[in-house]
Formats: sequence, C-alpha cells, structure tokens
Amino acid sequence: MDFSKLRSIIEGLLFMAGDEGLTTKQLAEILQLDAVITGDLIGDLTKELKSKKRGVQVSFVAGAYRLTTNPAHAAYFERMAYSPSRSSLSQAALETLSIVAYRQPITRVEIEEIRGVKSDRALQSLVNKDLIEEVGRAEQIGRPILYGTTKSFLDYFGLAGLDALPEPSSIPDDSLDEQTQMLFERMEGRQMTIEDMRVSDVEQEPESESED
Repeated sequence: MDFSKLRSIIEGLLFMAGDEGLTTKQLAEILQLDAVITGDLIGDLTKELKSKKRGVQVSFVAGAYRLTTNPAHAAYFERMAYSPSRSSLSQAALETLSIVAYRQPITRVEIEEIRGVKSDRALQSLVNKDLIEEVGRAEQIGRPILYGTTKSFLDYFGLAGLDALPEPSSIPDDSLDEQTQMLFERMEGRQMTIEDMRVSDVEQEPESESED
C-alpha cells in the first residue's frame, strides 16, 4: 500500500470538497479503505503539511476535514483581499454573484449545477469581499451552507433593495445556462470598481467649477 500516494489523494479530495469538507467515513468509502487506516492517513497528512510549513493545512471543522490556509500567513491574505488591483470582480465571481442574488438562498452545489464548473474560489472571493454570506443551512444530507447577498452587495451595485435588481427576460425555467448568462450580462453592466468611482469623481469636479 503506497501511503504517500494515498495522502496525496486525500489532499486532492479535500481540495475538491472545498468548505464542506469530507468526513473520515466519506474518505474511507472513496478510498475503499478501513476507517481506522483512513484516520491514520489524515493524521499523517496533517502532520506533514504542518511540519513542512505549507501554505495549506488540514483542519477539522463541524465534523469534517477540510483544507484551510496557514494562519501564520494571515497578514498576506488580508493584503491580497483588500488590494486595490483586486477591487473589481472577476467574470467567474460576478457570474456566481448573479446566481446568488437571484436565487438566494442557494447552496454551492446548486450554484455549480447552474454554472457547470466548480465555484469554491468564486464563493470564497465574494465572502471575503462581504458581498455574500452564510444565511443558514439547507435541510439536506450534510446540511450544506446556504448563501445570500449582504448589505454591502446593495451598496456595491447602488441598489435600494433586492427588488431593484434588473428583471430577467422571459426565458423558460429549464434554460438555466441561458438565464445565468443573461443575469451575468445584466449585472456586469452595473459593476463599478473603486478606481472607476475615483475617476468619475475627478471628472465631475471641473464641471461643478465651470458652472459656478
């Protein structure tokens, strides 16, 4: 039995699982191993990542194991989150945000079913920017997190409330991909970065002076 390979597989599985993580039982079933052996492998991987001072580590949260960032690097993560160059949203993040806005409360799995791709990074980026937040747990197996928009979301897009969101066009309910793309295009047009707002303010000042 190649324990080094198995630890590497577990690391990859935890990365794929994202915030929801995996329990020892789930990992054992996937690896087709005894739960005790699986537990030992998780313990070895945890020690290995910690001893090598890797950027990620294994944490046990709410009954499941998941990969988290190294707390010793927190200052750098905060600097990244609030960097002016990252003030605008990526296409993936904006698309994910549009789905949350119109279909909230919604789980990560439901978002990924609509987008057709993994959305862990986009969700984490939106949470870090305080545009979405956890609003509860779904009444499903595993009690997945339900996401919804925040007050900062309304401020960011200049909306008085969720009822001020652009109305979707008449698209069949089963055309989720088309509807998602349409929502993305509607919201992309409303986005304004911090830098855009600064430029806008500077451009408006001379006009005020000329009117006086």
